[in-house]
Amino acid sequence: MADRQQHQLNGERPDSASAATLLRRVQTHAPNSTQVVGFLTLLVSGAVLLLLTGITLTGAVVALVFLGPLALLTSPIWVPVAIAVSVLAAAALSACGFAVAALAAGTWMYRYFTGRHPVGADQVDYARSRIADTASHVKDYAREQYGGYLHTRSKDAAPGA
Repeated sequence: MADRQQHQLNGERPDSASAATLLRRVQTHAPNSTQVVGFLTLLVSGAVLLLLTGITLTGAVVALVFLGPLALLTSPIWVPVAIAVSVLAAAALSACGFAVAALAAGTWMYRYFTGRHPVGADQVDYARSRIADTASHVKDYAREQYGGYLHTRSKDAAPGA
């Protein structure tokens, strides 16, 4: 009480010192203009997106209410049409895939036969040599084992040979 009377005698308001310190605290923690603009942008963007979400959901519900019975009544038509479209799409995609594979194989064979050495040519050459070696061994084995038998059978099949 004595402090109040002292401040009143001096012509000061009792809370002016505490108000000044409070004002300084608020000013030091106040956002700058960039932060205020960012917050307002966030607020406006959020409001616009919320509005668009509401319009979208409302439109979807209204469309479902009005077009649902129509879709239900015409579903005997739509189900076979959807199946036919799915089969045609699968056939078209398969044909395109096979065409791309044939084109790739043709390109690879062209490069292989023209000697441009495509990827995997070494493996093909190795497999070809292995097959040729195996065929040669089988032929030699057959001549050793059945040489006379095959020779007489070939004369029976072609007497003039």
